[in-house]
Amino acid sequence: MISFTHIRSLQIAAFAAVVLSGCAVDAVHTQGSAAKAPAYYVSEFEVTDPEGIKPYSAQVDSTFKPFGGYYFVRGGQVRSLEGEPGKRLVMIAFPSLEQAQAWYDSPAYRAIRPIRFKSAKSRVYIVEGAPPPVAEHVLR
Repeated sequence: MISFTHIRSLQIAAFAAVVLSGCAVDAVHTQGSAAKAPAYYVSEFEVTDPEGIKPYSAQVDSTFKPFGGYYFVRGGQVRSLEGEPGKRLVMIAFPSLEQAQAWYDSPAYRAIRPIRFKSAKSRVYIVEGAPPPVAEHVLR
């Protein structure tokens, strides 16, 4: 038997879903086709000094968060389908190419970059992603 509390919880959840979907529709209408493309900082690197890299690892998060960055990929298992995989892969997502570049050039990140240079071999890129898809049925 379903209790009144359970029914009330379901009603609240349904209401929240309707409100949130309305917010999503408003956001899509507001953004339209001018939605900015995200950008990704991509780093393939091999740590050469595990002790030396620790200060960099401890500080890097605090340098990219003010620019809207977050880890998209941080290490983890890599399965090579073609070619030789890098030792470690890190991707940090940003809302735009401009914000990714602003982070990379920021005084906070510039201060810790030499630690990475001394403690690892790396190849680093900033890549612009594709704009988020806009669902056609939402726009109708």
